Amino acid sequence: MARRIDPADRRRLLQAIAMSAAWWSVPGAYAEQLVRTPAQTEGPFYPNHLPLDTDNDLIRINDLTTPAVGAITWLSGRVLDLKGEPVRNALVEIWQVDNAGAYIHTGSVNRDKRDANFQGFGRFLTGSTGEYLFRTIKPVPYPGRTPHIHVAVKTKGREKFTTQCYVKGEPQNDKDGILQRTENRDALIVPFAAMPGSPSGDLAARFDIVLGFTPAA
Repeated sequence: MARRIDPADRRRLLQAIAMSAAWWSVPGAYAEQLVRTPAQTEGPFYPNHLPLDTDNDLIRINDLTTPAVGAITWLSGRVLDLKGEPVRNALVEIWQVDNAGAYIHTGSVNRDKRDANFQGFGRFLTGSTGEYLFRTIKPVPYPGRTPHIHVAVKTKGREKFTTQCYVKGEPQNDKDGILQRTENRDALIVPFAAMPGSPSGDLAARFDIVLGFTPAA
């Protein structure tokens, strides 16, 4: 059975899309030379058993009414090529720990504390403007790592691209070995800011992904 999004969630979803659409329409938004998004390791915790629900709303699983614990965050952005052209029909995947720092993976060290209401993994197929959108939680740290969200992009005929998205202003960023070894790491660090007009204090984060190819002639 398809999960029903309640009216309040629907309004916030539409608000997030509208905010993103307004940004995409700004003239000269990509006037500066694009920087290829740095690739990063997939890590050991890509789900070894995918959840039954793999949509772009990680806060609620199927028809369950109890939401996940955490600071609700609308993560959006575009998938682009090196010329700034949108990449259509790219499958964007994200996965991350829950608010207790547990992955949906049998090897997660604190899997016994995992939030059963957090989907932990989601997918979104980009449209004509290359846009994607997820509702998830603000990432939290776990032993040895600063807060981050894993992101993978799958496009037809090309190898999967994998990277990670980080929280701007997070003190642990300066101590994270994976992030500090990455060139152009500033391209991976984005603000998680309060969403204007959100009565529940939702956050919004924008993470554009520039893939390392140009369109075919």
